[in-house]
Amino acid sequence: MARKTADNLLAAATTLAVGPEELLQERAAAQVVAAARAADPDTDVRDLAPGTLQPGMLAELTSPSLFAEGKVLIVRAAQDLAADTVKELKAYLDDPLDDVRLVLCHIGGAKGKGLLDAARKAGAREVPCAKPAKATEKLAFVKAEFRTAGRSATEDACRALLDSVGSDLRELASACAQLVADHEGTIDAEVVARYYTGRAEASGFQVADLACEGRAADALEQLRWALAVGTPPVMLVSALAQGVRSVGRLASARGGGRPADLARELGMPPWKIDVVRRQMRGWTPDGVAAAVAACAEADAAVKGGGDDPGFALERAVVTVARAARSASRR
Repeated sequence: MARKTADNLLAAATTLAVGPEELLQERAAAQVVAAARAADPDTDVRDLAPGTLQPGMLAELTSPSLFAEGKVLIVRAAQDLAADTVKELKAYLDDPLDDVRLVLCHIGGAKGKGLLDAARKAGAREVPCAKPAKATEKLAFVKAEFRTAGRSATEDACRALLDSVGSDLRELASACAQLVADHEGTIDAEVVARYYTGRAEASGFQVADLACEGRAADALEQLRWALAVGTPPVMLVSALAQGVRSVGRLASARGGGRPADLARELGMPPWKIDVVRRQMRGWTPDGVAAAVAACAEADAAVKGGGDDPGFALERAVVTVARAARSASRR
């Protein structure tokens, strides 16, 4: 850790990690620990699980050591602390010890707000730990993971990883670390697909994207592979229907809009608008109608209305892929 960064982390006696995302809380605490141990390798770290800090314990935990080493005290789930413990913490915040660094992990909100207010008033350093809600925020998180690891990843790769892994930050961070460890050079969408195409969500969306682009053979190959590894047919038909609906919704939207404006109108992330725009070039209104009907038939078949869900899905994929090329057959 750079000396300047470590000094900044240790400048405040208290760090507030505020928000419900546990991974970000853990990282905020880990940064303080790393900075303290960079300054003093013998730093004593006490990481208190939720409910561990009881009334009367704070004085003992923060008392000077016989060996004069520094201390880091991490308090998890600070919003749930007992009233007497909160009172002790507030008193400590008014007169903190020089060789102790306190980290309070708090989910935010109204519960336990008095402790938050007291820590802020005392000059605590605050680290936001909110869960990313928007697609752009999740994409920014993935990009930052690769950047922090000193690796280059394409925009398409970051988006593909989100589609494949989902929005859980811990899983996304693990996936980024795995890709960095296992692959040399720039990480692109092909690399992501090689490692994560087996996820149910990814395989479904890949089938849908290929079919909506009119690539029937590739879509069928991906479909058969997805079924072979156990992807539920209902998830596959759902992804296919979602892809067709996206084409139809964008086709009927007011033309000429910016991706950000269309994203707000249609409830899609802006990057998805660009993907669907590329897909819809080969579509016609009749093609959309035929594809919607095919997805509805496949949905009924995989939910018990047919004898062979796999065959029903193949037929729907072929129909959608043909519909995606309907404009070229005019």
